[in-house]
Amino acid sequence: MKNLGNMMKQAQQMQSKMAELQTRLGEMQITGISGGGVIQATLNGKFELSRIKIDNSVVDPNDVEVLEDLILAAFNDAKTKVEATVQEEMSKLTGGLGLPPGFKLPF
Repeated sequence: MKNLGNMMKQAQQMQSKMAELQTRLGEMQITGISGGGVIQATLNGKFELSRIKIDNSVVDPNDVEVLEDLILAAFNDAKTKVEATVQEEMSKLTGGLGLPPGFKLPF
């Protein structure tokens, strides 16, 4: 039963660390760029879009499709960066648990 008590204690510690991680992720600001920086999309670690910055030089009312594509590219760049950051932070958190590759804890 001592082993079960240890497991419960570890689970509680993990739950606490997971809550801390969720808070930190919500506070992170990660920016993706496109068009050499003329478009910037900023997401937090929970994949919530918090800011879009558009340089005036790419605003052409006659060619909205280019602007739309640049915005999508910046968002996707930020999303990729957030995914990498979340993966890195989760690895730090679960490093000692020996979870199988690809195993995802619920967020």
